[in-house]
Amino acid sequence: MGMSSLALVIIFIIATLAGYKVIKEVPSLLHTPLMSGMNALSGVTVLGALVAAAYALTSGSKLVGLVAIVLATINLVGGFLVTDRMLKMFKVH
Repeated sequence: MGMSSLALVIIFIIATLAGYKVIKEVPSLLHTPLMSGMNALSGVTVLGALVAAAYALTSGSKLVGLVAIVLATINLVGGFLVTDRMLKMFKVH
């Protein structure tokens, strides 16, 4: 039993709006720890991409899995670089 595409789009829109509202209310002092935690959670997307690529049956799906691994890794590394840059702003020289 699958959900209709319209229901999935509605759920995505509601989740996006709820996430925006929650993040908007977070004080700026907590943005760095929040980003650090989300970067750790982004590691799960890398694992998911690895699993998807490992279980891919066709070469096309293996290619999509490889692209997912690359993009998830870029997201993870970039997030940690941004977090590191934000942490350096708090250091007293």
